[in-house]
Amino acid sequence: MPKKPITLLALVLLSAITYAQTNPAILNWMQNTTGLKGRHYVKNNSTPIDDADSANVLGVYYSASSVYIRANGVPSYITGPFLDGNPSVTTSQNAIFKFTLNPAQKTGTPTATTGGNIGLFINGVALFDYRDGVSWKNSTGTMAGGPSGGMGDNVWNRDAIVAERAGFDCSKGHPAMGNYHHHQNPSAFKLDAEVVSTICNLYDADGLYVIDSTKHSPLIGFAYDGFPIYGAYAYKNADGTGGIIRMKSSYQLRDITVRNKYANGNTVTAGPDVSTTYPLGLFREDYEYIATSASTPDFLDEHNGRFCKTPEYPEGIYCYFATVDSKWNSAYPYVVGPTFYGMVTQAKVTSITEPVTQYKPSSTGLNQSKAIELDIRVFPNPASELVAIQSNDLTQKDLKVELFDLSGRQLQTTTIYKGSTIAYFDTRTLYNGEYIIRISNEEQVVVKKLMVTK
Repeated sequence: MPKKPITLLALVLLSAITYAQTNPAILNWMQNTTGLKGRHYVKNNSTPIDDADSANVLGVYYSASSVYIRANGVPSYITGPFLDGNPSVTTSQNAIFKFTLNPAQKTGTPTATTGGNIGLFINGVALFDYRDGVSWKNSTGTMAGGPSGGMGDNVWNRDAIVAERAGFDCSKGHPAMGNYHHHQNPSAFKLDAEVVSTICNLYDADGLYVIDSTKHSPLIGFAYDGFPIYGAYAYKNADGTGGIIRMKSSYQLRDITVRNKYANGNTVTAGPDVSTTYPLGLFREDYEYIATSASTPDFLDEHNGRFCKTPEYPEGIYCYFATVDSKWNSAYPYVVGPTFYGMVTQAKVTSITEPVTQYKPSSTGLNQSKAIELDIRVFPNPASELVAIQSNDLTQKDLKVELFDLSGRQLQTTTIYKGSTIAYFDTRTLYNGEYIIRISNEEQVVVKKLMVTK
C-alpha cells in the first residue's frame, strides 16, 4: 500500500511541535496552573491584601513562527505600596503578547526603545526602559512630562531608576495606570549587596529571582524584538567558557558639571546644572557609551547585550542582561536599550489570528527544562523571632515549606510560590532547640536543620 504524502499542514504541525519541544521562548514562561492570585500592600499596613486577579502567565500558545503569551501583568510576589504619591495599584491588563520565534538583527539604524512596554518578564510582568516619561522643559525651568505634566522637550530625559526610587516597592517595581512594571533588574532591594531603599523593612517582598554570583543567571524575560533577557551573571566568554562573571554596562557617567551638550558634542537646550537637586545620572543624557569596552568579554554592547551561549541556548543567541554594579544596584541602561538589537515586529495584540497550539507544561512529550537541584538558604540560623527560607533558583514550581519538631510533628507550613523566592516562619512561639525544615516540590525534597535560641 503506497504511503500517503506528507501534507503542508502536517509539516507545519510537525514544525510547531518541534518548536515546543526545544524553543526556550515557549518553554520558560511561569504559567499559573494553581489559580494563584496577586497580593498587594497599602501604606501603613504590612499585612498583604489578596487580589482577585490571577498572577503570572495564564496561557502560552505557539505556531511555527510565533509564541503568544496571555497575562494579566500581575506577579506572584506582593506589590506596593508606592510611597511617592502614585495613586495606582497593580491591576489586570488582560493582555496578549506576540513574540517571534525567529528573532533577527536589525541592520541599519537601530530601533529606539520607547516609553511603555518594551518586553515581558517570564511571569507576565511588563518591562519598561530607563525613562519615566518626564523631561526637562527649559522654557519653564521645571520638570515636565507624562500624563500630568505636559510633554516636556525630550532633550534631557529623566531616568526613572534615580528619580522614582521612592516610589518603587520592595521588588523594584511600580504601576503606570495599573500596569505594574520593572524598569530594572527585578530582584528585591533587600537582596542587593548595598541596600539603597528601606521599603522592604515594612513591606517585604522578594522579586522575580535572587542574584547568585556563582552561577549563570536565569532567563528572566524576552524583549519586544524576541531576544532573551538574562540576569546579571553569565559565562565570561561568549563560547560558554571562562567561569561566571558579572556582565557590565559599557555606559558610564560623563564628567560634566553643566548640561548644555550631549556626549557627541552637539549643543542642545540647556538643562539644570549638576547639583544635589539634579545629580549626575538623573538624566539619560548624563551617560556616554564607551565603544572600546564592548571588546572585552564582560562588557556589553550599546543595546546592553551580546551574542553568547547560555544554558537555554547552547548554540548561542543574542542576549540582553539586567545589568548591576559591583554592589548589585541597577546599572544604566538597566535591561534593554536605549536601542533594540533586533527587529521589533510584535507588541500587544487584541487576539490570536492564526492557528496555534496551547503549550501546557504537564503535556506528555513536551518536556520542559531539565530539573535542577533545589538551592535553598535558611537564615538567620540560629533564629530567635523569624526565619527566612529562600530559593536561590528561579522557581518554576510551587515549593511547599514545612517546619517540624524532632518528633516529626508539623508545626507550621507555608509556600514559596512559582515566580517568588522566599517564605518565612515565625519562631517566637517555639522553644529553644533544634527543628527541621522540609522544602519540596513534585520532584525534589530538601531538608534543613534549624536552631532556635532566645
